[in-house]
Amino acid sequence: MIIIAACLNLHIQTTTGLKRLRTDNTLIMRTIIFLLLLAATPALAQNFNPEITVSELKKDVEYLASDELQGRKPGEPGDLAAANYIRDKFKAAGLQLLYDDGFQPFGLVTSAKTGEGNILTVNNELASVEKEFLPYAFSSNSTATAGVVFAGFGLEIDRDSLQWNDYKNVDVAGKWVMVLQGDPDLENPQSPYLEYSSERTKALVASDKNAVGIIFVAGTKFSEKDELSSLIFDKNSSRYAIPVIQVTREVANKILGSETTIEQLEAQMLESKKPVNKITNAKVSATVNVLLSEAETRNVVAFLPGTDANSKNEYVVIGAHYDHLGMGGPGSGSRMVDTVAVHNGADDNASGVATVIQLAEKMAGLKNNERSIIFVAFGAEEMGLIGSKAFVNKPPVETEKMVAMFNFDMVGRLDPATNGLSIGGSQTAKESEELMSKLNTGFNLAFSPEGVGPSDHASFYLQNIPVFFVSTGAHADYHTPFDDASLINFEGTKKVADYATLLVENVSNRETDLTFQEAGPKFQRSRGGKLKVTFGIMPDFAGAEKRGLRIDIVTPGKPAEKAGMKKGDIITAIEGKKVGGVHDYMSRLQTLSVGQRVSVDIIRDEKSSVLIIQL
Repeated sequence: MIIIAACLNLHIQTTTGLKRLRTDNTLIMRTIIFLLLLAATPALAQNFNPEITVSELKKDVEYLASDELQGRKPGEPGDLAAANYIRDKFKAAGLQLLYDDGFQPFGLVTSAKTGEGNILTVNNELASVEKEFLPYAFSSNSTATAGVVFAGFGLEIDRDSLQWNDYKNVDVAGKWVMVLQGDPDLENPQSPYLEYSSERTKALVASDKNAVGIIFVAGTKFSEKDELSSLIFDKNSSRYAIPVIQVTREVANKILGSETTIEQLEAQMLESKKPVNKITNAKVSATVNVLLSEAETRNVVAFLPGTDANSKNEYVVIGAHYDHLGMGGPGSGSRMVDTVAVHNGADDNASGVATVIQLAEKMAGLKNNERSIIFVAFGAEEMGLIGSKAFVNKPPVETEKMVAMFNFDMVGRLDPATNGLSIGGSQTAKESEELMSKLNTGFNLAFSPEGVGPSDHASFYLQNIPVFFVSTGAHADYHTPFDDASLINFEGTKKVADYATLLVENVSNRETDLTFQEAGPKFQRSRGGKLKVTFGIMPDFAGAEKRGLRIDIVTPGKPAEKAGMKKGDIITAIEGKKVGGVHDYMSRLQTLSVGQRVSVDIIRDEKSSVLIIQL
């Protein structure tokens, strides 16, 4: 699952029990032979059992999260072995395999690095690659030399009441365009400019205007630290026809000259809410050489026909991603970035896949679904929802005929003390919350209304499909080598699967379709995964606490711990402004700055108090 990294700012101590990559040649050879056999042989196909059982959930999770699969990194042998296993399970349940014998293949970029010859000069002064400038992974590998036009935020918008044109009265053809990251409404998490503010969108506008290249820079309001984003942030394999680079503010100010600065221009536009452009006297020459490593992976897709002649041409989609982080390391998404070890991903997301397999067997045994059901195990979710995007871009049926999507991501750590189950997308259909409450089998349900979120359901919400994002929440082992099968609550996972069965039966058999409605923006602001500030806590993502945001972990040495915050505290307000859950918390953090002292209202042991946190 992709979760905002700022909330998971934990310092994890490496222990002597950590599973490290072993280099013994005999072991490596045995592993290779084992993986080849898995890829060539139907993976552990077993007799079809239509009942959801703890033993089967356990068997599926233990296999998918085993060391032999090496963390299921997209494009690697363990990834293919997992896909074969899932396909064989679908086939054994009697489902019809879609696409190419159950596989929908797609390509992706697995890594990017700078090759030799990346050069940037400003007025013949050489800049340092990776320190003062860095290409984007989707940049063309080319050279361009030209003058530079500063074009504000790089936006050109003409939509009803939303108007903003940074290119008005200026010709950028044959020139470099330098633009700010972000948009004119930076403090608003639901800014109307969000869908236009990504680097890719801005680069496309510049290319359409025949610019020779585009230069990005972060203003102080966008990012207080003058740091370059990682080259490997972009997992999309498509490249643009022009060079796309980012520079520090120091370099950008050299391009602007002595009359003004990036800081001043950003402040001017944010205050006036008016575009600013400027023709500079600078001459910029850049050569980009980015080396991309590409691979192929796949979605696993199967189909259960509906039983009703009138409804069988409508479809319920049930999915979970099966990929994970492989051996970890830089750029993998691991929170133990300096450790190379198998990231088994038992909860994230072998638990979700096992649940989908059990639902497939259950529904195939019942044969009571009037609407048809498509079961999907998505690949490459951890790299940016790539599998689910590939699915909705080339679906097996028209997306207009998909009436709902259920997404299971991290459903293996149900806390018996709270029995908390988080369901996102709860207001993407008018009927959803009433339906889920009515069928509730004893969970402490925490609804999150938004359709856009950190997992594959977001790809379906963007197609105007009601979504149900089911999760038992994050934990300290998330994206570390410690997310192992031995820590899964299999009884709890069965309870989730049994409850999900009731929901799926209702949606697949109801007389009328769910009524889709927008719930939250369809775009999320990207800040390279970083917020300006962090408390140093892990919140309760399951949202079981209704009075505010419960804290599951407080990181030693971070601002919250220094202020006296403890595990179990419930944040109810920041600077007097209500915090009702994780989304409120993230929005409040957007407004804070490094060095600021803030008041935080908490509940501890049923008593209210206030902490002062120095950021």
